[in-house]
Amino acid sequence: MTDNIKIIARNRKASHDYHLEDTYQAGLVLMGSEIKSIRANRVSLREGFVQEREGELWLMNVNIATYDQASRFGHTDPLRPRKLLLHKKEIAQIISRMRERGYTVVPTMVFLQRGRAKVEIALAHGKKLYDKRESIAKRDAERQMRRAIKTGEL
Repeated sequence: MTDNIKIIARNRKASHDYHLEDTYQAGLVLMGSEIKSIRANRVSLREGFVQEREGELWLMNVNIATYDQASRFGHTDPLRPRKLLLHKKEIAQIISRMRERGYTVVPTMVFLQRGRAKVEIALAHGKKLYDKRESIAKRDAERQMRRAIKTGEL
């Protein structure tokens, strides 16, 4: 992920709610006004997820805001399902893991790579409440250590 990438949106809540395992880069099938909205940073991944339909993967509940300058030719439904573009082997791997108990696929990032909109999706396993508390405590401890090192208290 080093060549000419501009990050548009991240889903920080995904790493809080899930144990993220494998990540994949997928292309998106978009309308013209949707790519304009993405370039204007008008994307929200908060409630997004990936669903399988007839052997294909679809991005659901990702909000790409309507593009006002597109008038009647633009997309009217900001939450419409969008097809993901992946290799057949990757799709087969993801679908087989999704069918296992407790696994889901969540979008973690939308970015532009060489002018094309892409989404990073991650195979995820849900966290329990105590796992969430543990990760919060770990993050706070790391923050306190960094702060102590910065101020020279150690």
